[in-house]
Amino acid sequence: QVQLAESGGGLVMTGGSLTLSCAASTYSRNDFTVAWFRQAPGKEREFVLGIMWSGRDRLYADSVKGRFTISRDYNNNLVHLQMNSLTPEDTAVYYCAARDGRLRTDTNQYPYWGQGTQVTVSS
Repeated sequence: QVQLAESGGGLVMTGGSLTLSCAASTYSRNDFTVAWFRQAPGKEREFVLGIMWSGRDRLYADSVKGRFTISRDYNNNLVHLQMNSLTPEDTAVYYCAARDGRLRTDTNQYPYWGQGTQVTVSS
Protein backbone atom coordinates (compact mmCIF):
# COMPACT_ATOMS: atom_id res chain seq x y z
CA GLN A 1 0.00 0.00 0.00
CA VAL A 2 1.39 3.38 -1.03
CA GLN A 3 0.42 6.50 0.87
CA LEU A 4 0.70 9.90 -0.81
CA ALA A 5 0.57 13.40 0.62
CA GLU A 6 0.62 16.67 -1.32
CA SER A 7 1.87 20.00 -0.05
CA GLY A 8 2.60 23.47 -1.38
CA GLY A 9 -0.75 24.69 -2.60
CA GLY A 10 -1.94 28.23 -2.06
CA LEU A 11 -2.98 31.51 -3.60
CA VAL A 12 -0.90 33.15 -6.31
CA MET A 13 -1.42 35.97 -8.78
CA THR A 14 -1.61 35.51 -12.54
CA GLY A 15 1.84 35.02 -13.96
CA GLY A 16 3.20 33.74 -10.69
CA SER A 17 4.79 30.44 -9.76
CA LEU A 18 4.12 27.71 -7.27
CA THR A 19 5.74 24.40 -6.40
CA LEU A 20 3.78 21.39 -5.22
CA SER A 21 5.36 18.34 -3.66
CA CYS A 22 4.14 14.79 -3.31
CA ALA A 23 5.59 12.65 -0.57
CA ALA A 24 5.19 8.91 -0.84
CA SER A 25 5.68 6.10 1.59
CA THR A 26 7.72 4.35 -1.08
CA TYR A 27 8.98 5.06 -4.58
CA SER A 28 11.41 2.21 -4.61
CA ARG A 29 10.58 0.63 -7.96
CA ASN A 30 11.71 2.06 -11.29
CA ASP A 31 8.50 0.93 -13.01
CA PHE A 32 6.47 3.04 -10.63
CA THR A 33 4.60 6.01 -12.08
CA VAL A 34 3.66 9.22 -10.30
CA ALA A 35 1.29 11.71 -11.87
CA TRP A 36 -0.45 14.93 -11.06
CA PHE A 37 -4.12 15.46 -11.79
CA ARG A 38 -6.31 18.46 -11.13
CA GLN A 39 -9.99 19.09 -10.72
CA ALA A 40 -11.59 22.49 -11.13
CA PRO A 41 -15.07 23.24 -9.75
CA GLY A 42 -17.74 21.65 -11.89
CA LYS A 43 -15.22 19.83 -14.07
CA GLU A 44 -13.88 16.32 -14.28
CA ARG A 45 -10.50 15.42 -12.88
CA GLU A 46 -7.87 15.72 -15.60
CA PHE A 47 -4.33 14.54 -16.15
CA VAL A 48 -1.69 17.28 -15.85
CA LEU A 49 1.67 15.52 -16.07
CA GLY A 50 3.45 12.41 -14.94
CA ILE A 51 6.80 10.71 -14.59
CA MET A 52 8.09 7.21 -14.19
CA TRP A 53 10.29 6.84 -11.16
CA SER A 54 13.16 5.72 -13.39
CA GLY A 55 12.88 9.07 -15.17
CA ARG A 56 12.61 7.25 -18.48
CA ASP A 57 9.24 8.67 -19.43
CA ARG A 58 7.51 11.96 -18.82
CA LEU A 59 4.21 13.15 -20.19
CA TYR A 60 2.63 16.58 -20.12
CA ALA A 61 -0.87 17.71 -20.95
CA ASP A 62 -0.88 20.23 -23.80
CA SER A 63 -2.35 22.89 -21.53
CA VAL A 64 0.74 22.92 -19.30
CA LYS A 65 3.60 22.24 -21.72
CA GLY A 66 6.30 24.84 -21.39
CA ARG A 67 4.90 26.08 -18.07
CA PHE A 68 4.87 23.08 -15.71
CA THR A 69 7.74 20.75 -14.90
CA ILE A 70 7.81 17.49 -12.98
CA SER A 71 10.88 16.19 -11.18
CA ARG A 72 11.75 13.58 -8.60
CA ASP A 73 13.92 13.51 -5.51
CA TYR A 74 15.26 10.00 -5.00
CA ASN A 75 16.72 10.62 -1.59
CA ASN A 76 13.52 11.92 -0.04
CA ASN A 77 10.84 10.01 -1.98
CA LEU A 78 9.40 13.23 -3.33
CA VAL A 79 7.96 14.28 -6.65
CA HIS A 80 7.78 18.00 -7.34
CA LEU A 81 5.50 19.94 -9.64
CA GLN A 82 6.92 23.30 -10.61
CA MET A 83 4.23 25.57 -12.02
CA ASN A 84 5.16 28.80 -13.81
CA SER A 85 3.18 31.44 -15.69
CA LEU A 86 0.04 30.49 -13.84
CA THR A 87 -3.35 31.66 -15.06
CA PRO A 88 -6.82 31.59 -13.47
CA GLU A 89 -7.54 28.54 -15.66
CA ASP A 90 -5.01 26.63 -13.55
CA THR A 91 -7.14 27.07 -10.45
CA ALA A 92 -8.07 23.62 -9.16
CA VAL A 93 -7.45 21.03 -6.51
CA TYR A 94 -4.25 19.25 -7.48
CA TYR A 95 -3.88 15.56 -6.70
CA CYS A 96 -0.85 13.34 -6.66
CA ALA A 97 -1.50 9.81 -7.86
CA ALA A 98 0.60 6.70 -8.32
CA ARG A 99 0.47 3.32 -10.00
CA ASP A 100 2.65 0.32 -10.70
CA GLY A 101 3.60 0.27 -14.34
CA ARG A 102 3.86 2.72 -17.18
CA LEU A 103 2.48 6.21 -17.47
CA ARG A 104 -1.24 6.47 -18.06
CA THR A 105 -3.53 9.48 -18.28
CA ASP A 106 -6.77 7.88 -17.09
CA THR A 107 -7.72 8.48 -13.48
CA ASN A 108 -9.05 4.93 -13.13
CA GLN A 109 -5.56 3.55 -13.82
CA TYR A 110 -4.25 4.98 -10.56
CA PRO A 111 -5.05 3.11 -7.34
CA TYR A 112 -3.13 5.45 -5.03
CA TRP A 113 -4.17 9.04 -4.40
CA GLY A 114 -3.29 11.89 -2.11
CA GLN A 115 -5.87 14.08 -0.43
CA GLY A 116 -5.32 17.00 -2.80
CA THR A 117 -4.09 20.55 -2.37
CA GLN A 118 -5.85 23.71 -3.50
CA VAL A 119 -4.21 26.03 -6.01
CA THR A 120 -5.93 29.34 -6.63
CA VAL A 121 -4.71 31.81 -9.23
CA SER A 122 -6.16 35.29 -8.97
CA SER A 123 -6.56 37.59 -11.95
